[in-house]
Amino acid sequence: MSGLVWDEMRNEWPNAEASRFVLAGGIRFHVQEAGSGPGLLLLHGTGAATHSWRDVLPLAARHFRVIAPDLPGHGFTARLADLSLPGIARALASLVDTLGAAPDLIVGHSAGAALAVRLALDSDAPPRAIAGVGSALQPFPGMAGALFPAMAKLLFANPFVPALFSMRTLVPGETERFLARATGSRIDRRGVALYERLFRSPTHVGGALGMMAAWDVAPLEGEMPRLAMPFLLLHGANDKTVPPSVSETVARRVATARVEILPGLGHLLHEERPDSFVDRLVMLAREAGVVPVAETA
Repeated sequence: MSGLVWDEMRNEWPNAEASRFVLAGGIRFHVQEAGSGPGLLLLHGTGAATHSWRDVLPLAARHFRVIAPDLPGHGFTARLADLSLPGIARALASLVDTLGAAPDLIVGHSAGAALAVRLALDSDAPPRAIAGVGSALQPFPGMAGALFPAMAKLLFANPFVPALFSMRTLVPGETERFLARATGSRIDRRGVALYERLFRSPTHVGGALGMMAAWDVAPLEGEMPRLAMPFLLLHGANDKTVPPSVSETVARRVATARVEILPGLGHLLHEERPDSFVDRLVMLAREAGVVPVAETA
């Protein structure tokens, strides 16, 4: 299947000057690094890539050493044999170890929030705080919970499906309409164009389908109350992908968690309001006793 080629894309990829490739966990990761100070690990959601943090990364780099990888099978990172939640978390732990950058804060968007929780629970040097954005921390309810992974498995097994999905993005305006319907967010033209470029790559689409097919967040639900660090749950009131009630339920179950529902924003709230999003991360850092660089001068 046709994939994304870095040498062809570097001139249009956001923050390309911060990009490098790292061998870790048995695969070649595309990683973006910027800034200095306390470590901040940014984990995007299924179907996205580092472009999702395009405006967040330079703002956050004023306060933190930011590390943002493409997840396995996404963007420019190679596919991992085990695309389950524990499998990807192990690969990310290996990446962090290879970089020598145990994070003080981990932020995950959508499925990335589950990875943030898994890393926090499993690490010998856990982060001081974690944050979830539109956090996908519960299984789909009812029959959807059983049918969705099964359907993803069938689609993933069919080599023509990713190519057919990619062809759909050639229809003018389809990507923008899809993002608005699926996420409830309105993002800038550059963001839409980058999602469109990703969705036109069958390897990227195949990686997202593989992750969905192997995903099982149910075991994590029973473990989340063990979290001992501050856990900020940000959720857009207009989120069409993950209902805000998911974050509200998690906040009731985890003693260290607090939820903030943001009016007028959707699933991609960090792309809609990157400045206020980073402000909230700085406040979370202070709450956890982490002093951002700008405050040490």
